[in-house]
Amino acid sequence: MLSAGELADRLAQDAEAVCRHYLSAGRRAGNYWLVGDVDNNKGRSLYVHLTGPRAGRWTDAATGQFGDLLDLVRESCGLVDFRDVAEEARQFLNLPRPEPVSSSRAYGDDNRSVDRRAVERARRLFRMTVPLVGTLADAYLRERGILRASAHTALRFHPSCYYRDLVTGRTTSYPALIAAVTDAFGAITGVHRTYLSSGPHPDGVGKARLADPRRALGGLLGNAVRFHFPVNSTIPVMAAPVMAAGEGLETMLSLSHVMPGMPIVAALTANHLAAFRFPSGCQRLYIAADADAAGRHGIEGLSRRAQECGILPLVLSPELGDFNEDLRWLGPDRLTASLRAQLTPDDAIAFLP
Repeated sequence: MLSAGELADRLAQDAEAVCRHYLSAGRRAGNYWLVGDVDNNKGRSLYVHLTGPRAGRWTDAATGQFGDLLDLVRESCGLVDFRDVAEEARQFLNLPRPEPVSSSRAYGDDNRSVDRRAVERARRLFRMTVPLVGTLADAYLRERGILRASAHTALRFHPSCYYRDLVTGRTTSYPALIAAVTDAFGAITGVHRTYLSSGPHPDGVGKARLADPRRALGGLLGNAVRFHFPVNSTIPVMAAPVMAAGEGLETMLSLSHVMPGMPIVAALTANHLAAFRFPSGCQRLYIAADADAAGRHGIEGLSRRAQECGILPLVLSPELGDFNEDLRWLGPDRLTASLRAQLTPDDAIAFLP
């Protein structure tokens, strides 16, 4: 039976084959495999070392995520339990299936210490923020039709958030919308930053003109940005018999705008959506659809896990590209009517005006 470290080493022995299988949208460039992100989107921000002593180690310059190939398998497949990650790796390596082992041995003390440092950095950044109301970030969301964002304790504003260009190494700062990523206790495990432009913009307040104006820091896997859940509680978050989950902040804030009483989470990426950990007592889960292939992967993964947990998954579909487009271009009344046709009758009465 191979340990996590041994599995990662075996994968690293043929790192290019692993990349071609799990990151097929990328390509080899010298001694690196380049791709957009762990969701297998096209781009160059994620690079994997293919040779040398760091073979198998990878970094996403846009998000700050990094790890070994076992971490990459976990992220790209949207897996949560180590047993599932190990089984996926063994199938790829064509290794025999071992006896069941405890998931508590997951990734070893070194990676846990790295995760702790990232979490502490995220918490420190969140402590440096100010309330959202009346800020540039509040204006950014208002121009997208989201008028009550300041009511959410998970959203804050940083007037001068550090930004480092991971290609040139140049450092500067921008105003930023900061969203707290929290676990089942409401404890902050990470943050999501949307860097904003303080200068003229054709659409009013917009994102900073950067190659990667959105970045995440800390522990996202299984966690999410939560709306109508407590932050930094000392007990597990409230039971949520009915809730909605999806990827992007603006998408889920748009749903919250017309369903202010429904517990809602934004998992930020398709893989993290597939791995979201359900709160206790969940019976029905509405999943906000995203039109792209990665979004469908997240929906399918989360739906499958929900059914295994005895939770009924129901997909909500926008009329346009996403729910923020519906809110902005069709208006809240049209969005409300569309949702009323998709919710169960009891939920429509409970959560829609």
